[in-house]
Amino acid sequence: MTAPHTPPQQPHTNQPSDPWQAPPRVPAEPYAAGGPGLATEVRDAALTVLGLAVTGIVLGVLWVWLTPHVPLISDGKSVFLDDTEGEQAIGADGTFILLALACGAVTGALVFLLRRHGGIPLVVALAVGGLLASVVAWRLGLVFGPGDDVVARAKAAGEGVAFDAPLELNAKGALLAWPIAALAVHLALTALFGPRDPEPAQAAGWDAPQAPQPPQPKDGYGTPQGPS
Repeated sequence: MTAPHTPPQQPHTNQPSDPWQAPPRVPAEPYAAGGPGLATEVRDAALTVLGLAVTGIVLGVLWVWLTPHVPLISDGKSVFLDDTEGEQAIGADGTFILLALACGAVTGALVFLLRRHGGIPLVVALAVGGLLASVVAWRLGLVFGPGDDVVARAKAAGEGVAFDAPLELNAKGALLAWPIAALAVHLALTALFGPRDPEPAQAAGWDAPQAPQPPQPKDGYGTPQGPS
């Protein structure tokens, strides 16, 4: 008969053995660990606003070039529409909206391709820059379009001779077409092809292997002994 062996004493740890305990908190990673950094994002946002504002010149030129002209005519005393049943009067607004939507979609895609990391500053820059580009295009169209001095132009054209009406943007809501299109395209591309955040590390204690249980002392006959 052999004497029962005393199990080795397990080192004391502060970790509880309850498998249902709450996992420890995982410390948050610094802001710049997975992205370009706040300073870089702000700089990219400023460059985006400036670039979009310059691009508004393209929209203004296209608006002047593609907008259907509204013919006016004078009888020597008053000025009125030469074609009262024509739809040219609403063509300026529709042309501006379509061109602004196209420009917004293109710039939203370009910003995503150049700055895939995105970030809140870049999204805000798209909205502000798109609105600023629309304002630049609108004011540029008024400058390079037909003059707004209708009386002087009617006298210069002569009685019974048609001339173009001033270029106007009656629906000021058209200025929002560019930023809306840019944001929609950029957010859609970010959701589909943008970088994914890394999965958080598994909390310690949930997937860790269970520590082996110490062998229970047995008597000389191989029967486990209960706690003394």
